[in-house]
Amino acid sequence: MVYNGKSKSNENRILAVLFVGVLMGALDISIVSPALPAIKSFFQVDTRILIWVFNVYLLSYLVGTPFMAKLSDRSGRRKIYILNIILFGLGSLVSAFSFNFATLLLGRLIQGFGAGGIFPVASAFIGDTISPERRGAAFGTIGAVFGLAFIIGPILAGILLNFTWRWLFLINIPVALILIALSIRILPKIELKKSAPFDYGGMIILASALTLLAYGLNSIDINNFIGSFNSLEVFSIILSGIVLLLALNFIEKRVEDPIIYFNLFAERQFLLTMILALGVGLAQAGIIFIPTLAILTFKLGISLASFTLLPLVVTTVIGAPLFGFLLDRRGSRFVIIIASIILAVGLVVLSSFSANNLTVFLISGLIIGFGLSGILGAPLRYIVLNEAPMQYRAAAQGLLSINTSFGQIVGAALLGAIISSQGAGISGYYISYAFLAVIAFIMFLLALNLKNRAEELKSLKDQ
Repeated sequence: MVYNGKSKSNENRILAVLFVGVLMGALDISIVSPALPAIKSFFQVDTRILIWVFNVYLLSYLVGTPFMAKLSDRSGRRKIYILNIILFGLGSLVSAFSFNFATLLLGRLIQGFGAGGIFPVASAFIGDTISPERRGAAFGTIGAVFGLAFIIGPILAGILLNFTWRWLFLINIPVALILIALSIRILPKIELKKSAPFDYGGMIILASALTLLAYGLNSIDINNFIGSFNSLEVFSIILSGIVLLLALNFIEKRVEDPIIYFNLFAERQFLLTMILALGVGLAQAGIIFIPTLAILTFKLGISLASFTLLPLVVTTVIGAPLFGFLLDRRGSRFVIIIASIILAVGLVVLSSFSANNLTVFLISGLIIGFGLSGILGAPLRYIVLNEAPMQYRAAAQGLLSINTSFGQIVGAALLGAIISSQGAGISGYYISYAFLAVIAFIMFLLALNLKNRAEELKSLKDQ
């Protein structure tokens, strides 16, 4: 790949286009959640069916991530970034004008497939177009998007729902059209070397494995973890997914241009990063239980309890760019060590000292959010960018996204199992956060084995 148009003003314009695209994709989850009651009432479906508004999006997102990332490595970042935006806009259009629930799910499937490629392709674009000394800040800025979306989404949904739930999808159309025009004008067209035929066989196996694992893990009943996991249906689905992944590892080693470059896992830095991504996903899964714990502990109403996440979200928005700037100066190892310590402290405060004090409960959220912001976005993507060969940049970023997503799915199931093992009482929630504190400490120990700043700079110079 060749790109010689770097300047600070050019980089800022490129980053702005990438920021808006990632924000559009991130908003989709937080903005749709408040609309679920209206969608349920309109289509007259029960809650068990309604959850597929999220599940079909998640499954297509997981499949779209490696597919779009690989296409980006082969066909060019700009072309595939624009394709992702087009698919997201098309999915929004189908969802907005859906005449039955099945059509809505089709729209969500198209949306998820397009959204799956936005973040990894944007991350690879940063590696191609942003100067090495500014990449940490760039990743930090993009990382702040998700916390920002969590704040903006419900507010925007509250306004649009005064008209109709269809506006939650319609609003994406003009944004997507503007973003396509800006992408054509601002994003550079980077030269690519000719590559081998696309690995369709590997893609089909990977897509099948991801779908089976995600579906199987989401089918586990957290109120009966052992019983549902041991059921023939769930166990066989998860086992099938694992077998396909093992087969993929064997097959991809014989493909000229594999969908997943498994040789990267032989590098300690890359392997540690993927393990850390799973840990981050586990920690993120714990966030969804905080409002419920606030309801049980402090007898808050449902609406008020949702605001207990606000301190966590605010520090995520603030912390992501701050850690990004620190990343450019001190390196990923330093940032992840500091952030994992902060995360562990926040989880210890929540699990051990917040039961009788709402103020301490909220402070723990501030600490947890700040810790997560230092690991979640910038440093892990920064490491992957440095470690992956240029021709596998987007694919490696996609693999990082998949690992984080599976950490979230597995985390939700594990924490649910811990909570249900204690009779779904308050103690189960506090034990689950103590478990996450241990995970954060393990992440700290893993981070000690990452490359130091000197070694990291050497990798940058070698690119």
